[in-house]
Amino acid sequence: MNRKANAVWQGTGKDGKGQLTTQSGVLSSNPYGFNTRFENEPGTNPEELIAAAHAGCFTMALAFQLQGAGFTADELRTEAVVSLEKDGDGFTITASALTLTARIPGIDQAKFDELAGIAEKNCPVSKVLNAKISLKATLQG
Repeated sequence: MNRKANAVWQGTGKDGKGQLTTQSGVLSSNPYGFNTRFENEPGTNPEELIAAAHAGCFTMALAFQLQGAGFTADELRTEAVVSLEKDGDGFTITASALTLTARIPGIDQAKFDELAGIAEKNCPVSKVLNAKISLKATLQG
C-alpha cells in the first residue's frame, strides 16, 4: 500500500508560498509557508500534519488492541503535540507527545495501560518518527 501527497513551492524559503495536496483530496492545494509554520498564520505545516497522522495512527492502533482483548471504546480522544526545535542551521522534530483520554467499559487500569503502551510503540507513525515519543493516557469512568 502506498499513499501520496504533493507539495508545490514557489519563491524563497522565507517569502515563498506552497500548497499541499493529498491523494485522497482531503488536502487540495492547502497553503503553507514560513508564516504558517513559524508564525501561526492560517494554513497548515508539516509538523501539524505529522501530529494529525500520529494522533490518528495511535488511536486506531489502540482500537485494534482493545478489539483483540475483547473491549470496545465508547470514545478515544488523542492529542499529539509535535515539537520542532532549532538544530544548528536547521530544525529537528524532537518529540511527539500523545495525550489520550478514553472511555472504555469494563477495562481496568492495568489492562488499559498495557494496551495503550503497545499501541504507542507499534503504530506505524511511532515507528517512523526518530523522536522521543511520550504517552499520557487517562481512563475515564
